[in-house]
Amino acid sequence: MNTLGLSMILKMGCICTKEHLEINGKRYTVLERLGEGGFSCVDLVENTSNKKKYAVKRIVCHSADDEKITMDEIRYYTKLKHPNIIKLVDFYFTNSKEQTDPHATSEAFLVLPYYKRGTLHDYLTLRSFNRNYLNEKDVLRIFLDVCDAIKYLHDFAPDPIAHRDLKTANICLTEQTDPILMDLGSCAAAKVQVCGAQDAQKLQDLAAERCSMTYRAPELFHVESYCIIDQRVDIWSLGCVLYAMMYFKSPFDIVYEKGDSVNLAALSGTVSYPGETPFCEDMHELVRFCLKVDPSQRPFIDAVIEKAKEAMNKIEIVV
Repeated sequence: MNTLGLSMILKMGCICTKEHLEINGKRYTVLERLGEGGFSCVDLVENTSNKKKYAVKRIVCHSADDEKITMDEIRYYTKLKHPNIIKLVDFYFTNSKEQTDPHATSEAFLVLPYYKRGTLHDYLTLRSFNRNYLNEKDVLRIFLDVCDAIKYLHDFAPDPIAHRDLKTANICLTEQTDPILMDLGSCAAAKVQVCGAQDAQKLQDLAAERCSMTYRAPELFHVESYCIIDQRVDIWSLGCVLYAMMYFKSPFDIVYEKGDSVNLAALSGTVSYPGETPFCEDMHELVRFCLKVDPSQRPFIDAVIEKAKEAMNKIEIVV
């Protein structure tokens, strides 16, 4: 990466003001805001030279801890190489002298590929308006590709990785509806040894901040004082993603929208299915297979892939 740094230039037009970013010598025009979260926002930008569009994730850091978390995210982007995991195009950290926010210590700009189809969440929301269900084969095709990305993380050497915030909004779709796993800011070592109430509370607080409630594994709602949390938190989230691909939203989104406790619903493990459904019982069984409340009874990713392939084989035989 060269040392030209990042400068932000406001260029006045006759009707509106357009923001420009210069990141490591490349100039981008900000076109629109794509999304905003508690820790960052994402803008659609266009490279002024080749007119190619990208997504720029901006992360404002208010402390040394924030900076470490952001650098960890960048490291995950740079070391993970898988066709179903998003790639980092470029990045830059501002320094304190470049800050316009007096409360910020620094700001990170991450240049990422732009997928104009949007996320799996966007895709499912559009289809939900007229109950346009995906067919079983397409559901399983997308699901197996997501599983392959998760397997890559869980098998990563020398230290396995858990995503910890797997959800439909963190899965982009290519023009061919191939899934691309994104937002690696929640990634962490797959296995965590919890030793005492202080450790438990720290992990529980982190999960509350970084892991979306309606896709969060039960063991992260109430972390026991002495336990091991492992990569099977992602398997629970996979079950929620699979259910969402079938019925447009996580089973616990439905609980949340009713105003009921997602925490209690997750701990009970009770998931309901519509009375009329285009999906076979094998699909529901695959969801149940992932949504085991007791993490020690929950399968690892290889078993999930095997079961999903069995379901796909049955569908292809019938077709």
